[in-house]
Amino acid sequence: MTIFTIGYESATVDALIAALQAAGVRQVIDVRALPLSRRPGFSKSSLAASLAEAGIAYRHLKALGTPKPGRDAAKKGDVATLRAVYADQLALPEAQAQAAIMRELAAERPSALLCFERDPHHCHRTLLLAAEGEGATVVDLTP
Repeated sequence: MTIFTIGYESATVDALIAALQAAGVRQVIDVRALPLSRRPGFSKSSLAASLAEAGIAYRHLKALGTPKPGRDAAKKGDVATLRAVYADQLALPEAQAQAAIMRELAAERPSALLCFERDPHHCHRTLLLAAEGEGATVVDLTP
């Protein structure tokens, strides 16, 4: 199974959709704790609508997002704190349940995990797949 990842930092919705379509992605799994954005078109409802117009399904899995202390650490480049905060998040029962849903969704059709950070190595989606994506091939996309 292949799981794609993509971050929308510095991207437009059109560029994001083009990158997803070029890779054959048919479903976006939003792993933001807060699916809101100051960037036009990237808040949950408007993004889901744009993806639907392009024939791409959308699913938000809130419990797989990073809590505020982890987001703050990521902004500061404090990877050690981000890892610790996110490990605690993934240990929660609701995160474990949503990780199982993520794996099921990704097995059903080509899927991409979405969040803000452009560089996957500074993002929790890499930590998520390291912990919960056993056996998956990970492909990081850039819009």
